Amino acid sequence: MTTTLPAYDEVVARYEPVIGLETHVELGTNTKMFCGCPTDFGGEPNTRVCPVCLGLPGSLPVANKAAIEATIRIGLALNCSIAQWCRFARKNYFYPDMPKDFQISQYDEPLCSDGYLDVEVDGELVRIGIERVHLEEDTGKTLHVGGATGRIHGATESLVDYNRAGIPLVEIVTKPVPGTGALAPEVAKAYVTELRDVLRSLGVSDVRMEEGSLRCDVNTSLNLPGQEWGTRTETKNVNSLRSVERAVRSEILRQASVLDAGGRITQETRHFHEDTGDTTPGRSKETATDYRYFPEPDLVPLAPDTAWVAELKAALPELPRLHRRRLQEQWGLSDLDMQSVLNAGAVELIEATVAAGTTPAAARKWWLGELSRRANETGVELADIGATPAQVAELQGLVDAGKLNDKLARTVLEGVVDGEGSPTEIMTNRGLEVVSDTGALTAAVDEAIAANPGIADKIRSGKVAAAGALVGAVMKATRGQADAKTLRDLILERLGVQG
Repeated sequence: MTTTLPAYDEVVARYEPVIGLETHVELGTNTKMFCGCPTDFGGEPNTRVCPVCLGLPGSLPVANKAAIEATIRIGLALNCSIAQWCRFARKNYFYPDMPKDFQISQYDEPLCSDGYLDVEVDGELVRIGIERVHLEEDTGKTLHVGGATGRIHGATESLVDYNRAGIPLVEIVTKPVPGTGALAPEVAKAYVTELRDVLRSLGVSDVRMEEGSLRCDVNTSLNLPGQEWGTRTETKNVNSLRSVERAVRSEILRQASVLDAGGRITQETRHFHEDTGDTTPGRSKETATDYRYFPEPDLVPLAPDTAWVAELKAALPELPRLHRRRLQEQWGLSDLDMQSVLNAGAVELIEATVAAGTTPAAARKWWLGELSRRANETGVELADIGATPAQVAELQGLVDAGKLNDKLARTVLEGVVDGEGSPTEIMTNRGLEVVSDTGALTAAVDEAIAANPGIADKIRSGKVAAAGALVGAVMKATRGQADAKTLRDLILERLGVQG
């Protein structure tokens, strides 16, 4: 039975959404959190394991100092307080991808707490409170096969890969975020985007959502104005920025439909479906009591030295929001123009293109023009479109050198995106270079004049604007491989007219 959902604008006019986000970040350390197994992605299943990360009897964990340092740096970048003393805990639950049947995590004593991250949405600054940043180990990965959806329901068998089990995992939990109204989905996306940029600037993770090194759980609830917050649901493992926004919007509409019908929202986890944009029930949400936390007996407490923490804070890089502001000034962009760059996810791409040797204006033109159009048409992120900043800079270099005009450059760029090679290779292989042979151009101009005597007479009589028609004729004859200005000058010269 299909349920007709209410209109979004109508829902947010009656209900107040409250969101919260739990983001899991795999750290880019060389070895796992409590053992020496490598962390590189893509190995054959169950080849990056040892007795410690498999939880075999007699094995003992040793904490990874690099992971602890990375977590403190994340906390400092998020304006958190760093604990002077804290402990690891055992989080007990039984699931195939947990080889020990418990996860070493942190419970009531996180390494970092009480911070914030500022994000910009529609030109307004929104402060997202950070409840905690704690360090734990990742689980393995379960693959359900034999079904149509890749989920356990309907599968004929399940396979478990423990390569990921034990990789250092940082969980960043926001405080509830009320008061965002209709912008709640956009705020959620903006937060994860900004957080990803912060983590990338710190160099602590590759934050590749498609590989699972950045995963987001989205909490959503609705309440009537002036009433207590509603029961929240948790949409698990949302794996793209666009899907974060869609998941919040979908849950707002679904919950409103349930409440309007007199139903109650169940506290549960839910799965987000990329193809439909809908969420479906997962399991009832456990509480802390269900996990039976207790201090990890095989690890000593953490007591970060305050002088060390101060050194880490002093060495933090320029954070993304400040970096973007500096770039905006360097590039001479208005707030509106910079917002367009941000909305397209093109800041780093344009910066890298400028670094590769072209101007900000040219870099912005290509990334916000042809490449953004192509990304929108194909539904992929701009960074995954298939062109690199170096290739875009090379393309503009060919334009600047007069080897390509704008039309030909767009054709070459299509070839780059389709994987045909570098701009120079595509230009050469397809024979797209601008015709610079004066003799060939002169011959083409003379043919166009002879074929269009009426237009030639108009030009001779002083109607210089009519030269555009002859330019078009020559461009057609040369398959667009001529410079329009050069052609115009040549036409006027052959007709004895001053430009």
